[in-house]
Amino acid sequence: MDRTTRVAVDVGGTFTDVVRLDPTSGELVFDKVPTTPEAPTTGVLAAFDKVDAKINDVVMFTHGTTLGLNALLTRTGARTAVIGTRGFRDVYLLGRTDRRVNYDITYRKPAALLERYDTFEVTERSRFDGSVHTPFDVEDATRVAKEVAERGYQAVAVAFLHAYANPEHEQRMRQVLEEHAPGVAVTLSHELSREYREYERTSTAVLDAYIKPLVSTYLETLEERLEGQDFGGKFLMTRSGGGAMTARAARQQPVSLVLSGPAGGVIGAVAFSELVGEPNLITIDMGGTSLDASLVLDHEPVLYQGAEFEAMPINMPSLYIHTIGAGGGSIAWLDGAGALQVGPQSAGAAPGPASYGRGGTQPTFTDAAVVLGYLGSDTALGGTLTLDASLAEQALAPMAEALGLSIPALARGIVQISNTKIMGAVRAITVDLGRDPKDFALLSLGGAGGLVAVEVARELDIPTVIVPPGQGAFCAFGMLMADVQHDFARTNVMPLTELTPEVTSRAYADMEEQARERLAEEGFGPEASRLVRTLDVRYAGQEHSVTLPFPEGLDDPLPTIEATFAEVHERQYGHVMPDPLEVTTLRLQGIGQVDKPRLPELPRRTDGQPAPVGTRTVYVNDRDPKAQYALYIREQLLTGDVVAGPAVVAEHTATSVIHAGDRLEVGAHGELVIHLGKTEENHS
Repeated sequence: MDRTTRVAVDVGGTFTDVVRLDPTSGELVFDKVPTTPEAPTTGVLAAFDKVDAKINDVVMFTHGTTLGLNALLTRTGARTAVIGTRGFRDVYLLGRTDRRVNYDITYRKPAALLERYDTFEVTERSRFDGSVHTPFDVEDATRVAKEVAERGYQAVAVAFLHAYANPEHEQRMRQVLEEHAPGVAVTLSHELSREYREYERTSTAVLDAYIKPLVSTYLETLEERLEGQDFGGKFLMTRSGGGAMTARAARQQPVSLVLSGPAGGVIGAVAFSELVGEPNLITIDMGGTSLDASLVLDHEPVLYQGAEFEAMPINMPSLYIHTIGAGGGSIAWLDGAGALQVGPQSAGAAPGPASYGRGGTQPTFTDAAVVLGYLGSDTALGGTLTLDASLAEQALAPMAEALGLSIPALARGIVQISNTKIMGAVRAITVDLGRDPKDFALLSLGGAGGLVAVEVARELDIPTVIVPPGQGAFCAFGMLMADVQHDFARTNVMPLTELTPEVTSRAYADMEEQARERLAEEGFGPEASRLVRTLDVRYAGQEHSVTLPFPEGLDDPLPTIEATFAEVHERQYGHVMPDPLEVTTLRLQGIGQVDKPRLPELPRRTDGQPAPVGTRTVYVNDRDPKAQYALYIREQLLTGDVVAGPAVVAEHTATSVIHAGDRLEVGAHGELVIHLGKTEENHS
């Protein structure tokens, strides 16, 4: 049959977002369903039904999930062992010296995912150049494999010394494990990272093994349920590095999915920046459980070659995303000193905020927004969820009494604290890195982003806030934009002057062959494939390097590399030196290009301006406790429409609030462009 529909589903802590694209008409349908943590696949399939997407008509399904991330956060992954080279048993647990212990008296090293009891060593050793120092001892490896089986481990990470240069011993260890410890999930460090630095490579392998049984089982179950309904399209997963990978590849390398959900928002933001002509964006994606902040610079995301999870390295490319516990379900509480705090604990999907009427009793950010009047019962969230203001007030009442505040004043305080935390997240990715927030527009994403975006932008002197269409499910939209990506790297430390055309060709040839084979297996021919070369360069003798594009088509690329390095190094580290340069790692990205959807343009209104459908009474502060905010329905707005604050704009998946002095104009694709005005009132 001729399959045409494309669907993307992003599973969050509270809601599962979904978008359906009909390529023939360009129609996009955004919606939400409650997340089902007890049975994750149920919520995903319910999302298909919510947007009326017939599974047997879907040509491409792109998915993002926080399943692996949540297992790491809650330490509920698999019982994992790590096998290293004899004499290097403690590589993982020793880690690297963290300088924060010298100046941060509150710093505590995060708990490791395993104990020393869970570490093993096998007699073998390769040198840095790939030559064998000590042959692989099959008898010793067999002894370890049998002990792994006897102790009941569910997963094993194998990380041998210099396996990045010679992976043969790791491959033989897998064969031994398959024979003597069948059923145990195995991760080999070189398959994730062909780079030096033993601790980082070992940490990456351990993180992967820790979540592999859980994620693999989930993806296998989801694939089976999809196939049971005649799904015959491509099943892709978004990656932490900003692209996508097939579900089959994701089962083998689940560590690539740790930030897969938030990555969708950044991918969509990059595409959207091109569409609306805004090269520099700060994105804040506020969902039910957390807020993710990221940057778009010159229409490109910010990438890091080495990400971290709770100070544990992930030696793979990753989008730079700063996450904090500030979402619609974040719970307000009093600390030991009696001071008001908000999050990071969340009411989640079950029972959810009190105002959802699902049994929740603790006060949350959403309940505060209801009490303030930002959210109301006059429009149902997602078309089905009607909020109950009386339940929200009941949840806030005991805390308000304890603090000697009115219920609206407490609600205002909850929102203010959340805004302050969000401003801190934005400063962490701008001011802390030498960038001025005023040079950006703020892109508001997520179901709760529009409630805070204007207040946050005003405090940071950001002049413009942009709310894209379908903001509440925008991460899912971004997933439709994700190309399939495969990352390859080879450590090759040498002076830059030795990077001759012959050396370059030889170094990249193996990676390019692997990339073409992998993309071809996934259905991407030469016309839909692209190979991108980069390299890591540093000053000789230094520790940190910068990643540069490899200049193609030049007889002598070295002057261009030197000039680019000086520019990037000064931007990242604030200085340049006359020291000689050296290459540390050659990288290749294999890209399988998918068709990108385009947001349809809205018609322009031919007569007058839009009329509000009503008003909401908003508590601004004690001096203005009952301000009247005009209520508009976003789906009724057209290109060129102008709305003057104060106003609330409600839509199917989210709500946006603008205040007195602010001016909103609707763009060609339905984006809300909010120009902040000066106001005497303090809304944050």
